[in-house]
Order: sequence, then structure tokens, then C-alpha cells
Amino acid sequence: MADRIIAACDGASKGNPGPAGWAWVMADGSGEPDRWEAGPLGTATNNVAELTALERLLTAAGPDTALEVRMDSQYAMKAVTTWLPNWKRNGWKNAAGKPVANQELVVRIDALLSGRSVEFRYVPAHQVGGDRLNDFADRAASQAARVQQPAGSDQGSPVPPPAPESSRKPPKTPRSGGSGAGASRGGSTGPARTLKAKFPGRCRCGRPYAAGEPISKNPDGWGHPDC
Repeated sequence: MADRIIAACDGASKGNPGPAGWAWVMADGSGEPDRWEAGPLGTATNNVAELTALERLLTAAGPDTALEVRMDSQYAMKAVTTWLPNWKRNGWKNAAGKPVANQELVVRIDALLSGRSVEFRYVPAHQVGGDRLNDFADRAASQAARVQQPAGSDQGSPVPPPAPESSRKPPKTPRSGGSGAGASRGGSTGPARTLKAKFPGRCRCGRPYAAGEPISKNPDGWGHPDC
């Protein structure tokens, strides 16, 4: 098996749903962004964009490539490391007994993960001095969402433009256990501010969440961690 490759993937939706794009990036031997690809999705949700980015990364890497995948989407990461086994056992129903959202994408990712070595690592988005690969994937996905055109290193595309400094936040002081966490396919842990909902509710993106689903505090209240 080849040496482990460090990579990142990200999705963006300008409106959620709105013009969307996906991107992935692989690091070179020194950890710097090297090979990358981004593409448009038309109108889609942020979750679809995040899952598509992961699917495209796994496809591009090949089945014999060991990966460390860095993501800022708890939804996408937990979907394939934590929730997937229960969804299968429950006939592709979620905790609320409703059909699993984005099932076709999750099924394709499940097949791509089968029999290969993949470690997932959550990294906070839009941080001053944050993860370089995640930042690159974020910028590439955002650009693809805006211009709705494919891009990438194999196409000779220039690197995506830098994000405005106003969109970046200082890193949070780590709580016990550190500021990030890794996950194998069998499980994951996210930042301490995420908890399980005691009651059903509705996120600011317009989609509901069920009791027991992970939610996080956002400027408009509580909702899905990636919203």
C-alpha cells in the first residue's frame, strides 16, 4: 500500500440551497497544497456539496491510497463514520424514522470506503492560522460555486484567490481533549460545542432536526453543525 496522503475536501453553497461547488486538494511531501480539483454543482445544498467533495476525493485518490481526510463539515464526516451503520440497519431511515437525506451520495461513498485505509480529521473552518489544506479546499469550492466552472491543477488553473481577512476568526481556546479530533470509519468526535438535541427543532437553513441529532449554537439559535 502506498504511503498515507494528507488531503482535504470541502463544499460550498451560496444560499443553501443555491449555486454550489465542491473541491478537494492533496498535499505534497512537505504538507503544502499540490494536486487539486474543483467543480460546479448548479443549485444544491451545502450538505450535498460537502458529500460530493468527499466522493470526488475518494475517486481521485484510488482504492490503494491510504488517506488522512481533513474536513470542516461534521455532517459529512459523521454521516460516513458514525451514522451510516445505523442507517443501514434501519433500512435507510434516520433517528426520526424518515428517509436518510442524500442517500445516493452516502451509498457511493460507502462503496468507495470499503476495504481501504481512511482516517477522517475535523478541522475548524475560516480560522486565522487554520489548516492550510482545508483553507485551500474552501476557497476552491467557493470559487467553483460562484463561477460555476471546473478548475484544477491538471487543467493548469491558477490557485483560488485568498479569502478576505474579515471572514477569518481567531482560533478558539481548546477545551479538554484539544481543538480537533480524528475519526476512523467506525466513529468520530467533534468540537465540544456540539451536543445532541433534546427536542426536535428547525435549523436556520430551513431543514428540521430530530431529537438526538447533533446540533450546534449559531448566530440564529441552534441547528445543524455545518450550518
